[in-house]
Amino acid sequence: MRLEGARMDLIKKIWTARKLILVVMIPLSLLPLPLIHPCSESSCAYVLIVTAVYWVSEAVPLGAAALVPAFLYPLFGVLKSSEVASEYFKDTTLLLMGVICLAASIEKWNLHKRIALRMVMIAGAKPGMLVLGFMCCTTFLSMWLSNTSTTAMVMPIAEAVLQQLVCTGIADSLEDSLTVDTQDEESEENQDSSKNHLELLDRKHNVKHKVCMLSEEMNGLTLTPGFGPEFCKESNGYLPEAPISIPAPPKKPKIRRDSLYPTKRDHMICKCLSLSITYAATIGGLITITGTSTNLIFAEQFNNRYPEAKVINFGTWFIFSLPIALIMLMLTWIWLHCLFLGCNFRDTCSLSKKRKTRREILSEKRIHEEYQKLGPISYPEVVTGIFFILMTVLWFTREPGFVPGWTMLFEKKGYRTDATVSVLLGFLLFLIPARKPWPSAFSSESKGDDDDDDDDEEEDPLAPMITWKDFQRLMPWEIVILVGGGYALAAGCKVSGLSMWIGRQLEPMSGLPPWAVTLLACLLVSAVTEFASNPATLTVFLPILSALSETLHINPLHTLIPATMCVSFGVMLPVGNPPNAIVFSYGHVQISDMVKAGFGVNLIGVFVVMLAIMTWGEPLFHLSEFPTWALMPNVTGSL
Repeated sequence: MRLEGARMDLIKKIWTARKLILVVMIPLSLLPLPLIHPCSESSCAYVLIVTAVYWVSEAVPLGAAALVPAFLYPLFGVLKSSEVASEYFKDTTLLLMGVICLAASIEKWNLHKRIALRMVMIAGAKPGMLVLGFMCCTTFLSMWLSNTSTTAMVMPIAEAVLQQLVCTGIADSLEDSLTVDTQDEESEENQDSSKNHLELLDRKHNVKHKVCMLSEEMNGLTLTPGFGPEFCKESNGYLPEAPISIPAPPKKPKIRRDSLYPTKRDHMICKCLSLSITYAATIGGLITITGTSTNLIFAEQFNNRYPEAKVINFGTWFIFSLPIALIMLMLTWIWLHCLFLGCNFRDTCSLSKKRKTRREILSEKRIHEEYQKLGPISYPEVVTGIFFILMTVLWFTREPGFVPGWTMLFEKKGYRTDATVSVLLGFLLFLIPARKPWPSAFSSESKGDDDDDDDDEEEDPLAPMITWKDFQRLMPWEIVILVGGGYALAAGCKVSGLSMWIGRQLEPMSGLPPWAVTLLACLLVSAVTEFASNPATLTVFLPILSALSETLHINPLHTLIPATMCVSFGVMLPVGNPPNAIVFSYGHVQISDMVKAGFGVNLIGVFVVMLAIMTWGEPLFHLSEFPTWALMPNVTGSL
């Protein structure tokens, strides 16, 4: 027994220290690779494998693992320290910083909450329309905010609506249990459901006699009509022994005494709405190049590897991904509706006021109350909305492609990017005052009345829209370093020639058609990303897929864009991405629910992405031909 106990303690200690053991053993076990084959390709492969294992296993934080190339590349002579350092801060970092400034202003002044509540008010409180309304507002917000921030903001609003739904359902069930069906006093039979027993009226003595007790089942239904030979006898012997026929009561919804939810349908609504928010956040992140970190990783690595391409910008990405998001949004809504709410769309999606139940009316009232708490739209919200629209318009019109953009007004070309716009507008948010420079008469009167309450604001009338603390609270520095580590790995693979070596090993796949190569890449990436972080997965696969495309003479965009989108489909497990974990923490869904629903969303995503790349993506990016700019890495790599 002591030996077994000691063995169990040893196993527990090893399991507790498993991450530390992995961090030490992986570099040591792979060290013979660069020592036996002392060349730049093997050294780069060693750094790539060690970093990838750290990312996938999360033995160390993602940001810390991204720093591995910063010291291993110089040690092995792959890149100079100054060259590696320059990879950690790129144009997309500035783009992200400008977007975070706008996101900080949106969250600080509750513009996101106003948009979400307004869209849900338009959709209504019918379960199907409520889910669709939340999905639409989450998708829209996730286009500009991070998926995690959007989910963390929308879920409390959805939870308040769900709690109202559950409380109303409990109240309804209590009212049903206390309701007494009144009948004619001269009737011989009278059923009292609240006391669960049958009373008969003796006309002769005008006395009520208790005949028998009816047991209540879990679903609130009384005994079925007819008792057969086991009938109840009258206690004083006046009534003859005869079977008593009791009319069947109307069927009521099953009340779950062992659950937090009044009925199973209420639980299904909670599951459907919770999962729809995390899926909608993922879909919204696909639409814009700044919507999620994986889009930024792809854009920067692609532009670094193919500097002559000039095909990926905010406008082209938006045109390609918007139809994908719209189709995925509708198919995902239909899938979740059929899975949790059934296929009767007429009852759950009707906009008719006559079809609304009491709980739906109360839910709408709760949403209206939350919206009223925001008050009238404020001056900072107006300024934030103007900056939001202005940033979008300037991004679209910089280089639309089909017409000259505003960059044509400048003499030197190629100096201004999307980052220029976002940083400029983000910088202005630190300067513009959050209070009206021309206060109205009403506001001046109110200031006079509330001088004691607003002393802090009067001390600094020029307080800006956002402060550095607001920006720092939202700025994902770990993602910035993670993206920089990916750029450093890509640069090392290019300079060392490892990408060319990988491409030569993949030559046997040259017999496959382009769509088959793309489909295999999508399935592989979407499977790996269920267990590893999305940015880490994409950072590992992008150089490999680029080399594969060059070897097979396929337009690199044919494989890179679908892989970038499919890496966001890690929606089957709580560890797949942060929005999944946030939704799972509310307790409405189980892992089995996420796996079942997420598998369908995965298939929908891969199907829609493949449809897009084979149809409207082909003329948009000229995917049917192998471009000349794709030959540039091979030339530079051989120098």
